[in-house]
Order: sequence, then structure tokens, then C-alpha cells
Amino acid sequence: MSESSKSSEEAVSLLPPKLRKEAEEFASKIKSRKQSEDFLNLVTSTYLKAKVEPGEGVGVVAAQSLGEPGTQMMMRTKHYAGTAMDVTRGLPRLIEIFDARRTPKTPMMEIYLDKANNTIENAESIAHRLKETRIKNIMTEMSTDFAKYSVTVTLDRNELKKRNITPKKLENTLIEIYGNRVSVEGGNKAVIKTEKKVASLLQKLKEDLRETHLSGIGGISYVVVQKKDRDFILYTSGTNLKDILLVPGVDASRTKSNDILEVEKVFGIEAARNMLVEETILTLDDAGLSVDNRHITLVSDTMCADGRVKAVGRHGISGDKASILARASFEETVKHLLRAAAYNESDPLNGVVENIIVGQVINLGTGVPELIMKKVDKK
Repeated sequence: MSESSKSSEEAVSLLPPKLRKEAEEFASKIKSRKQSEDFLNLVTSTYLKAKVEPGEGVGVVAAQSLGEPGTQMMMRTKHYAGTAMDVTRGLPRLIEIFDARRTPKTPMMEIYLDKANNTIENAESIAHRLKETRIKNIMTEMSTDFAKYSVTVTLDRNELKKRNITPKKLENTLIEIYGNRVSVEGGNKAVIKTEKKVASLLQKLKEDLRETHLSGIGGISYVVVQKKDRDFILYTSGTNLKDILLVPGVDASRTKSNDILEVEKVFGIEAARNMLVEETILTLDDAGLSVDNRHITLVSDTMCADGRVKAVGRHGISGDKASILARASFEETVKHLLRAAAYNESDPLNGVVENIIVGQVINLGTGVPELIMKKVDKK
């Protein structure tokens, strides 16, 4: 074995198992032995340069690296051409992500189809099936009969046909909700009586009828089909990941939602962590900003470290810190100090923030080693 081969093998042994495997697989496809060894040495040297020195303040560097570009971001939305869809982008979306908002301002899904259904005809057919239909979306008239204590709703025949709602399906759906108080006339007219002969119930019945769900997936208010490369993709306004994945023809392996907490609920914390990284990178890329992925993954890992997605602010990471002074330094200072006094809490001063507050050396950089000795040779 040559010296160069030995050195490249020693170099590769320094790589993590996954990176080493991928590097070796790629190197095996290179015909020239020297180029293969040069490639492995380059990967190793790049990896070693990318490693963080012990004692490096990775948290504050990540905060600075994400915070500074955030000041350059604008309040903007992304519009999908030829549609009525706008999706929140820019600074508002970044705040949404790191605040772990329960529902995004503009929830949406990106739905891919399997090979058998990847045609424009099937895509449009599935889009019609997905779009939620409530009575208010397709009614042409609604009237109240105070003598019979009933409400009559007339529906658009063309819309019923387009959304594949047959007279029988319409009748069964309404009977399931309102029981025997329903009668369907002419396939597009429904008469529903109140439970009791009380005039005030008529207004409530009208409001309930307008919101009555007839077909489609709950929460999906708008669907548009667009072609991207060879795929026909369905973009939705609104999300319902759990039910969408059960629809025949949908490719569950590629379909995604921008609602990170919904992803956590359906797929678990690892998927939510990956979505945090992906959505942050996408938002920054849209604004033309470049941030090292390691800063983004560090923040995402911190948000998901406890097995659930936590906000960065006082209702999450900052509010859950073990140090009293660290919690008090962020928000609601008096509340944290009074609570600590009431419960006889103590602060061991192990972190960075609390040591800065009390004026002690922090456990970072040159503050990491407790004692450095220089050996002097005696001659």
C-alpha cells in the first residue's frame, strides 16, 4: 500500500460513519486512483475545518447569524400565478416558525400524486374531490318559512355535478346531520325544519345550514393544480394532513404541510424538526439571504429537544430555562424573581447569561479551562 493510500485511509477514518460511507461510495465511482484519494482528502479537510472548536459560543453565533439577516427581511407574501392564493413569506413567516404558532396565517399544503394519477385530468379530478364544499359555497337561494318553522335551501345544479354530489348523497348527508327533519326536492332543493316550533331557532338553523359540510376534506377551502417539472402538484389553501394522506392517488411520501405543529401531530417530533429546518431555509432563500444550515439546525434541535416543538420565546425555550436569572433577563423579570423567592429556588450559575449578569467569567472560550499550565523544561 502506497503512502498516499495510507494517508487517505487515515483521513477518512476521522469522518462520521454516514459521511464516510457516502464519501467512499462516491470515490469508488472515480476511475483515477489519485483523483479518488484527492477527493477523500478534500472531504476530510473540509469536514475538519467545519468542526467547531471546544468552548465556541455556538448559541450566540447562531442567534446573530439568524437575527441579522432577519432585520433585512420584508413583510411580504408569495402569490401563486393565476390563482387566488397568497402565502405568508419574509419576516412574518420567520416569526411564525420560531414562535411555533398553533396555526399559520396562511396554512397550505403541497400535494404530490403517485405515478398512476400524475396526469392533468386525474389531478383536476382529485382537486375537486379534495376541496371542501359547504352549503354556503354552492347555494343560490335561502328562504325562511315562519309558518312551517322551516328553512329552504336551493343549490346550484352545475356546482353539485362538478363536485360529484348526487341527490341521494345530498339527502343522506343532510339526514345524517339533521335527522328526519330533512326533505330533498328536485335533487337541488332541501327543506329543513327546526327541532321545536320556536322562532328564534330559525336564525340558528340558517347559520348552521350555511356552514354544513357536504363533501371534500375539512379545512381545504381552495385547491389549484400546477405543473412542476414532470409532476402535477396540488397546492391547497388550508391544511388537513391526516385526511389528505388517506386519499387514493396521493403520494404520501412527498406530500407536506407548512403547519409544523400539524406535522408533529401526524408524523412525530423528528418530522417536525425537519420541517422547521426546511421552512426556515425556504423562507430565507425566498428573501435572497444565505445562512449556514448548521445555525438553522441548532435552533431547530433546541426547539425540539424535549420531544415537542417549543417556541423560542417566554412560552418555550426562554421560559423553561433552569436558571432564574436567565428567565428573568428575557421577559417578566419581577414575576420570575418573586416566584423564585416564594419557592426558595437557588441559581447554580452554570450558564452564560446568569454569569454575565453577576459579572463572573462565563463558561465559554477562554473561560472553559479552569487552569492552564505551561511546562518549562529545566536545563
